[in-house]
Amino acid sequence: MSKPRIIKDYEKLNEDIIAQIKLRYPFGFDKELIQFKNKDGALIMALPYESDDYYYLIRMTRRKAEEIMDEDEDFDDEGFLTEEAKERLDNETQKMDDDE
Repeated sequence: MSKPRIIKDYEKLNEDIIAQIKLRYPFGFDKELIQFKNKDGALIMALPYESDDYYYLIRMTRRKAEEIMDEDEDFDDEGFLTEEAKERLDNETQKMDDDE
């Protein structure tokens, strides 16, 4: 059985999904974007992310992806996840897993 797809804007994701996305794409996600056509036939760019329960397509342009990484303190000047952020996010996601 295939997982349900969720198409969502990055800003509307909850913090634990954002943390998991950062860990999945530690070298940034501007180069990981895919294109697809929505139900109206319009071309959409999105970042794919698969969790245990869902397949996410996170809507964003390449420019928006770069802007997110520029403004987020977890990414360095090159757009890479910092070691400190990686360690913190690893601990946070592990704690979430333990709580479930």
